[in-house]
Amino acid sequence: MNKENLTLQHVFSDVDMYLFGQGTHYDLYKKLGAHPAVENNVHGVRFSVWAPHAVSVSLIGTFNGWDERADRMQRLEPLGIYTCFVPGAEEGQLYKYMICTKDGRKLYKSDPFACYAELRPGTASRIFDISRYQWKDDRWMEKRRSSNVYESPMSIYEVHLGSWQKHTPCTETDGFYTYREMAKALSDYVKDMGYTHVELMGIAEHPFDGSWGYQVTGYYAPTSRYGTPEDFKYFVDYMHRRGIGVILDWVPAHFPKDAHGLAEFDGEALFEYADSRMGEHPDWGTKIFDFGKNEVRNFLIANALYWVGEFHIDGLRVDAVASMLYLDYGKKDGEWLANPYGGNQNIDAIELFRHVNSVVRGKFPGAVMIAEESTAWPMVTGDPKDGGLGFSYKWNMGWMHDFLDYMKLDPYFRKDNHHKMTFAMSYNGAEKYILVLSHDEVVHLKCSMINKMPGYFVDKFANLRVGYTFMIGHPGKKLLFMGQEFGQLREWSEKRPLDWYLLNEEPHSHLQEFMKALLHIYKKYPALYEMDHEDGGFRWINADDAYRSIFSFIRYSRGKKRNLLFICNFTPMEYADYRVGVPKKKRYKLILDGDDKRYGGNGKAHEEFYQSQRGECDGLPYSFAFPLAPYQAAVFEF
Repeated sequence: MNKENLTLQHVFSDVDMYLFGQGTHYDLYKKLGAHPAVENNVHGVRFSVWAPHAVSVSLIGTFNGWDERADRMQRLEPLGIYTCFVPGAEEGQLYKYMICTKDGRKLYKSDPFACYAELRPGTASRIFDISRYQWKDDRWMEKRRSSNVYESPMSIYEVHLGSWQKHTPCTETDGFYTYREMAKALSDYVKDMGYTHVELMGIAEHPFDGSWGYQVTGYYAPTSRYGTPEDFKYFVDYMHRRGIGVILDWVPAHFPKDAHGLAEFDGEALFEYADSRMGEHPDWGTKIFDFGKNEVRNFLIANALYWVGEFHIDGLRVDAVASMLYLDYGKKDGEWLANPYGGNQNIDAIELFRHVNSVVRGKFPGAVMIAEESTAWPMVTGDPKDGGLGFSYKWNMGWMHDFLDYMKLDPYFRKDNHHKMTFAMSYNGAEKYILVLSHDEVVHLKCSMINKMPGYFVDKFANLRVGYTFMIGHPGKKLLFMGQEFGQLREWSEKRPLDWYLLNEEPHSHLQEFMKALLHIYKKYPALYEMDHEDGGFRWINADDAYRSIFSFIRYSRGKKRNLLFICNFTPMEYADYRVGVPKKKRYKLILDGDDKRYGGNGKAHEEFYQSQRGECDGLPYSFAFPLAPYQAAVFEF
């Protein structure tokens, strides 16, 4: 954009003040923050910040020698916006706000609306113009607008950019790939494996690597660890041009108490609830946003729109939704306040969710809002008009816990826990779900995914192959954390890259090849995604074979063509003539053999086609016999 056209564009007007006060200024980030501008034919930068409790605010930075007397900001009423124009200020320069409080303190705060930040351990904001990037993803964006997300495939690769891969470590960059380097490397891998989306942990600026990006100080700034905001736009653009969607983790539930951040921003509670029983998480040591304050809701809603609009993000996965919905989440008696009706529901947070989900999904068709919600709160993906929260999807945490509890068991005991693998289908229609095996399951002494599996080393891989097959076949979109696809042995740590050297060993390369085959089957067959949440898309063949710990089911496409039959054997027992019931007299084509030697199986030969014969089995009129190997997963097309 030509800077000559920016004249007075970023001045905070009476209309801006009104919309901000109502909580509906959806372009708020274009007014608050630092924006290159031309005023009275002079090039410079317009700075604006919300600090209503402040006595005065001064702008300090490299452009004025950090002199608090040089650029005192003008206060605009009635909301307490401070603003000033600095002639000659340039892109890349550092700045902060020096806030004088009512009790005489001086606070040095980074800009809540800064789009770029100094690399940690520095805490200043940095001037940057995000408006000039020329996008090249028109084809992707048009497809996104016109697609039905519920009838499209979604297999998500959850990634922590700082530890997926690293260069040889060096002091200045910690070995991080840049956004631009990661675009090429990650898209090549994800495309080859067959994932449809990546979900990025911890992109908004945060001071502590060990928080993984879940304690945010710069909600509008892509972290400078990997480059500039323009570099991050390039990353998203590149992924889109390779046909890969990008989802971001978004953290509106809480924020840290770092001195330069949002906590007591202008000397008093501003972004957080004033009462500590509402405004603090005892377990996390963090502040809770005041969801009842219009300006704070506006800050968060505009932030969601910022990522989806300015950075073409395809969806936001909202972290820790349950902690926002329940006033007593993680709190003991006396540590929380009931709502006006005496309950523990946070009415302010409920309204925020309905508002932000409606606006984001309404303004950007095809973008998704995903809830990490760990309780049985009703209608998380229901329409707000009907009392729902309006999310596109909900992480199915219940399925995840049941699945892992079952998979950890010695196969001998699985027969007594058979229901753990079938229970999720009893409530599958309640929400629109994503099945997840996320980073949270491979940290804090929970073991890596492969080391959760029972048995000898070779058995662990066999267990994981059949488990992943069950997951891909089960209704719901999919998410798998990085490293799980090849059997990372160590727990994940943000301090080191994944153990890619393991792919030099056959068990790991075999598992990766198997996961790749599964993901490509998932994308190829509409039966696996277009009726995830509808009656008729799934049918158990035998959900009750507990003694043998075998599950069989069918996934149907909408037109009942290219349907898929799954058989999953979760024990080391072999059944030379396992017979499975089927609905039609057809030939059933084996398209995935988990016992294939190239996937690490025993390598016994199996026919490609199996002809069903009349004769009741599993309550169905036809059946065919299949030599089922130990821990075998088999998928048939018909």
